[in-house]
Amino acid sequence: MTTISHLPAPADPPYEPWEGEAEALAAAAGAGRRAAAWVRSLPGPPAPTPLSVWFAQHLPEAVESVMGALDPQDCDRMGPDGRPVQGAGGADPEMMETLSAVARVVTEACWLTLDQQVRLLVVASAVTGAVQLLTNDPGSAILHGLLAQQCALLDHAARPDGAAWAPSGAP
Repeated sequence: MTTISHLPAPADPPYEPWEGEAEALAAAAGAGRRAAAWVRSLPGPPAPTPLSVWFAQHLPEAVESVMGALDPQDCDRMGPDGRPVQGAGGADPEMMETLSAVARVVTEACWLTLDQQVRLLVVASAVTGAVQLLTNDPGSAILHGLLAQQCALLDHAARPDGAAWAPSGAP
């Protein structure tokens, strides 16, 4: 009789953060908080509707939650069995679903100006893009400033209403 014993799968090497990772993630979380605050500040319709409550509560929660949970360790990779594992960038799937719904429902928010509707689309897209950057290539996202560029898009879209606004630290 022959006994076959399987060797354990090799352990993943310990995670070593990218240079500037902590700062990049802190900046992303800050951009998410500012964007969520802007979404919460948008006017509501004369009479609350389920959609207006969704825009006032669920959408800003998703923006803030996802940007605050970004995790470069949760990237696309090969599993121990050699199969590809799709990363989530640290984002909760339910929160990502909330962000994806913006494109389907923003035109129903007729109490908002067209500018505000477009900026909501950009906010949802920038947050989703930040997650995708980290899942696809966290090194480039952090080391080459791609995550910072997504945050700049997010800050620009979520600027307070009015023309005379610039992000803190900008000229």
